[in-house]
Amino acid sequence: MKPERKNNPPSREPAKGPSKAGPSSGTAANQPLAETEPTAGKAQAPMWLIVLFGVLFYWAQLYLDNYAGGFNPQVYSPYRSYQEVSAANPKSGPEALIAKGEALYGLYCVACHQANGLGTPGQFPPLAGSEWVVPPNPARTIRILLHGPTGPFKVRDVDWNPPGTMPPFGSAFPPEEVDGNIAAILSFIRQGWGNKAPPVLPEQVKAVREETSSRTSPWTMSELLKIPDTQ
Repeated sequence: MKPERKNNPPSREPAKGPSKAGPSSGTAANQPLAETEPTAGKAQAPMWLIVLFGVLFYWAQLYLDNYAGGFNPQVYSPYRSYQEVSAANPKSGPEALIAKGEALYGLYCVACHQANGLGTPGQFPPLAGSEWVVPPNPARTIRILLHGPTGPFKVRDVDWNPPGTMPPFGSAFPPEEVDGNIAAILSFIRQGWGNKAPPVLPEQVKAVREETSSRTSPWTMSELLKIPDTQ
């Protein structure tokens, strides 16, 4: 018997030697890219953006004017100014009298003598720094408010001859309010715009009113100058 032959497959060894890289090996793709310096360009801002910015800026100004309270830390919501805060706080004595006088001045006096107390040039004299306002004795100014002035007056070395007659405040208010209202107005103008004169009490107004109860005509400057301006 012949021995059986085993058909073993021939062994294959891997080819030895360096491998050659083909053109698609990716070696170039792995190399870092060259860095370039950034450059700034110019472009015109769109018109709608400029308009929007202007509208927002205008709105912000209005908001600050209405609600910032002049950047005063004493102003808080719901008040918009320090004047509103001050008016809302309770007052007594001279402070209450002056606050009342300020409100009455705005109703009856501001049209002629102006909010700054400087009057109307060529027509109505100033109250700020007026020698008729600040004397210690308010007897002259009480008479002016009770019955009104007439004719030419000299105020701060300037001759004034108002085109109209100042209305007498003695008949402008209800009888029970005359003394208090006139005292309040005088107290305000004697303390406002840098004036430094004591407040006027309702009792002082009452005393002058009763003393001059028969008076029916306005006062002239010469008549008032006869009345002492000291206590």
